[in-house]
Amino acid sequence: MYIHKNTKWLYASLFLSLIFIVAPVRAEISMIPADEMQEPVESEQGKATVLDEKDRRKFDYFFYAALNAKALGNYDEAMDFLRHCHSIDSTNANVLIELGTFYNVLQEKNKALDFFKKAVHYDPPNYYYNMMLAGLSKELGLKQEVVDIYEQLLELYPEKQELHFELANAYADNGELERAIKALNELEKSTGISEVLTLNKFRLYSMMDEKEQAFDEIRQIIEKNPDDPRYLVLMGELYMEDNQNEEAIRYLERAKAIDSEFPALVLAMVNYYEKTNNRKAAQEELQKAITGTAMDVDTKLQLLTRYLAILQQTKQELTQANTLFEALFEQYPNNTQLNLIYGNVLLLQENKEAAMEQFERFTAANPADPRGYEQILRVALPDEDLDKVVEVTTEALKHLPEEPQFYFYLGASHYQLGQHEKALQVFEEGLENSIIPNPLVESDFHGQIADLNYFLGNADEAFQSYERALQLNPQNLPILNNYSYYLSLEKRDLDKAEQMSGITIKAEPLNPTYLDTYGWVMFVQGSYTMAKIYIERAIEYSEENPSAEVYEHYGDVLFRTGNPEEAKKQWLKAQELGGDSEELLRKIETGEME
Repeated sequence: MYIHKNTKWLYASLFLSLIFIVAPVRAEISMIPADEMQEPVESEQGKATVLDEKDRRKFDYFFYAALNAKALGNYDEAMDFLRHCHSIDSTNANVLIELGTFYNVLQEKNKALDFFKKAVHYDPPNYYYNMMLAGLSKELGLKQEVVDIYEQLLELYPEKQELHFELANAYADNGELERAIKALNELEKSTGISEVLTLNKFRLYSMMDEKEQAFDEIRQIIEKNPDDPRYLVLMGELYMEDNQNEEAIRYLERAKAIDSEFPALVLAMVNYYEKTNNRKAAQEELQKAITGTAMDVDTKLQLLTRYLAILQQTKQELTQANTLFEALFEQYPNNTQLNLIYGNVLLLQENKEAAMEQFERFTAANPADPRGYEQILRVALPDEDLDKVVEVTTEALKHLPEEPQFYFYLGASHYQLGQHEKALQVFEEGLENSIIPNPLVESDFHGQIADLNYFLGNADEAFQSYERALQLNPQNLPILNNYSYYLSLEKRDLDKAEQMSGITIKAEPLNPTYLDTYGWVMFVQGSYTMAKIYIERAIEYSEENPSAEVYEHYGDVLFRTGNPEEAKKQWLKAQELGGDSEELLRKIETGEME
């Protein structure tokens, strides 16, 4: 039986959730409320359709029906109603933007772009429609079109500051850096110097390789805020990025004179010391900050992570960090996040007993957080402490019945303890109760259930589960291997067994288990020479972890190929490795196969 130990599940259903969450939100933002809808009017770019009273009533009926269907989550129905509206009036901007939004969510970007363009064509001053068109155009790399849209919008809405930023970014994306800076300078005239504007201009001047003008931008904001250490630290960090370390430390020292315990300054000083290869000073800076009282615990945890990284980089003993943890526990006795971090550090120190204690403290305080249980399992599993695994996963499932990984660990432990009925029950409960994030994980559940059913003598149920597993993941190699092997034992569907086993050895040609299975399928089919080739390969690649089953198979092959004496030697080897089936013992005693 194979046991998967990967607990990081990938959510393949994300796209569907986007359709059901994003679509109505995006459409709602873009839509003019129905009670504010007006008759289409003539625009400069073209004429909108003017409906008669009968068509207007029909249009309104289907439009309201579309909105209602969308609100209820019936998106296919909403699309049908919107298409009907579009057939009545193909110039209505509301309908065009709604259809474009749906196609955008469905990843039909070019179709969405066409609808957005038409919406803007028939309602040129609509701010939201233009912004949606600009956003999608940017996503599709239509740089000049984005510039044109923002330029036109800025003429209509000069008071909207965000348009100045968007236009500057559009210029920059289009390679027009000087025009981007000019756009920000225009905005600065009305708003004054600000951090956002300054940093944007710094970025643009840096892209133009005009370093002094870039640094002048930061100097302006420092002059405006001389007692604010943020900008001095920022300047120091920017000089460090530019490898001007002497200028960097000058600004950092000015910041230290204002507030020596400013958190960003501590990090900047650590960066400076590391950059100048003075890790001892960086370590001392971090120790002082962590044991001090000026910073909040989250900042200290961030600094502690950096401290641990320095210890590892310099190959120092991680035990040096233990005193810092003790100081933090005194300051924050109720912060269980510290227990989790300290437990991981103790594991790195190979102090499993102390690490387990920290993880158990975290779990006791946070019974609905899977991380604590997972870390305890991280200690228990390598030591094959199955009783502990059963205890931890059973407790975890009381609080987290939706987490599939704990069913896997619990079911696998029952299996290894010889409690096969219990194991089967656990995997079936996991399939029923847990939130299974993707078809690959669900395939593994069915695979475990199939293995256990076969072991318990329920071959038909096992083969049904194998089929379901392969529908969900046709390339699930362990399932292909087990299914094909058990079919060969039952002497059923041998061509299918050969095909499935063939997939596994093509994927992993050095895997002794897969080679043995393929060889055994050959044997059952009567292809003894081919069987011998593959089972000999299986023995060759399993020298470090020999299998009784493989050696028994090898003995069977040798017997059928006319070498009974050598066959008995292999059967005896299988017995030495733990093989104790009645059939094996009979073959050893008689020297014959039935």
